[in-house]
Amino acid sequence: MTAAVGFVEGAVAPGSVVFTDGWRGYVPLKKKGYDHRPNTQGAGPNAPNLLPRAHRAFSNLKRWLMGTHHGVGRTHLPHEFVFRFNRRHTPMAAFQTLLGLAGQHTPITYKMLYRAESTG
Repeated sequence: MTAAVGFVEGAVAPGSVVFTDGWRGYVPLKKKGYDHRPNTQGAGPNAPNLLPRAHRAFSNLKRWLMGTHHGVGRTHLPHEFVFRFNRRHTPMAAFQTLLGLAGQHTPITYKMLYRAESTG
């Protein structure tokens, strides 16, 4: 089972209509009791023209993951991505913000960081 199917199972009531793209990872949804309706908008090379902002966001995410980080855990990924996305128009803003925050607070350990996070 893919993470996408697990997400759908946790967020969508069985029997619901689920519209997705043509990714084969969603195929198990039909067997899980969902009315899965995949829709492919066009060939791969044409896809960025159909949803340019969505493709740009995912392209930026993939570039960021491959360039800056060599591995990002599920716990930190959403927070890190939002932090960077909100500062995308001012490239030095993320660094300056982190530098400013580091100068205002006492250091914390990795253990303290995890203890402070909510479990969602």
